[in-house]
Formats: sequence, C-alpha cells, structure tokens
Amino acid sequence: MEQEELLNRYGIDLEVLKSEQLKLAKGIELKNKIDFSLVESYGAIDNIFIGKKILSCAIVCDKEFEIIDRAYVLEKIRFPYLAGFRNYRELEPMITAFNKLNEKPDVVFIQGHGIAHPRLGLASHFGLSTGIPTIGVSNSIFDTEIKGKDIIKENKKVGKILKSKKESNPMFVSPGNLISISNAYKLSKETIKLPHKRPEPIHLASKYAKKVKKELAIN
Repeated sequence: MEQEELLNRYGIDLEVLKSEQLKLAKGIELKNKIDFSLVESYGAIDNIFIGKKILSCAIVCDKEFEIIDRAYVLEKIRFPYLAGFRNYRELEPMITAFNKLNEKPDVVFIQGHGIAHPRLGLASHFGLSTGIPTIGVSNSIFDTEIKGKDIIKENKKVGKILKSKKESNPMFVSPGNLISISNAYKLSKETIKLPHKRPEPIHLASKYAKKVKKELAIN
C-alpha cells in the first residue's frame, strides 16, 4: 500500500505529527536523574508484530541479569508502519506492559532511537511518558553524521557507536531521557554479556517475547 493511501486510510496528517514530535522533544532532559553508578536494576521492552497485533513484552533484571519481574500485553495494531513514526505504532502497548510491572527498573533500554532521531525517538518518547531514564539502542541510523565513534546531528553530538563484537555490525546508542550521552553509552557497554551482541536486558526482553509468543501459540 502506498504511503498516501495509508495516510488517507488512517486519517493521518504527518505534518501535525512532526510538529507534535518536535514540541515533545523540547522536554527531553540529558541531565542524569540518578547516580547511574548505583543502578540496581535494568529494564527493557521488546515488541513483536504478529498479523494485525503487537505483542509488547517488558522485563526487569538485577545487576546479575536475573529477571525479577516481567509482563506483556497483546493488542491490536492501531497505527501503520511509517518510517520515523514508530512511537505512534508501538508506544501505547509498551507503556501498558511497563505499567503492569510490580518492580520498576532504574533505567530502561529501548530498541530504537533516543535523541539521535531527527525529531523524537521511541526511547525518548517512552522516557518522557514514564519519567524513567531511557537509553535508545538502534541497529541503524539516518539523517546524522558519524565522526569517529560519535553520532552528530545538526553539529551536535547526540550519541555514540558501540561495537560489542568484531564480527557484528555496530549499534547506535543515544540517550532517550533523563540520562547523559556518556552514561547511556557506558551502561550499554557495561551490560554486554558475550556472546550476545546487544545489551543483556534487551536480549532478555527479546527472549521473553519469543517465549510468550510460543506459549500463546500465535501465528
């Protein structure tokens, strides 16, 4: 389906959404909400699309990466896939799953962009909506420059490249909200548990999502 047809079908005005993203992005804070050297727990959320539904799975683990809480929701997809607008497709079920957790983490890893997004990344939108420090970890990047290990947007540093394994493609790390660039990178690097490429909380959330999908026997 062509994008114009999708927009008409769902009644979407991209210019309105772009303006909303830019307005919300003004609320992002890169000041550390807590002392991240004292973090006791990490969170992460993984989303799986199954037909016309989205399965959003959240986990919380301790410093040894033992899961201490988890929750999921399965909801109907209410927004089409549009590059740059993942938050309108995925954010609502992510927040619902997160709110079902009894244990709230000190920081949450999100598979998506933080401030490296041209307007408002999924990690930033989630952080603004929940008040929890967030870190965006993405496998791709766009509308930015790479200088050494730094990600540059509009002549400003917005994140860093993290390569956990020699044979793996790099990951692009940027703060979502309430955490500095340096701490977002530091925590992402510290939570790598080889042979897994991604920060361990993200790996655990992905593993949990696959398990839930199998248990629900969803095709």
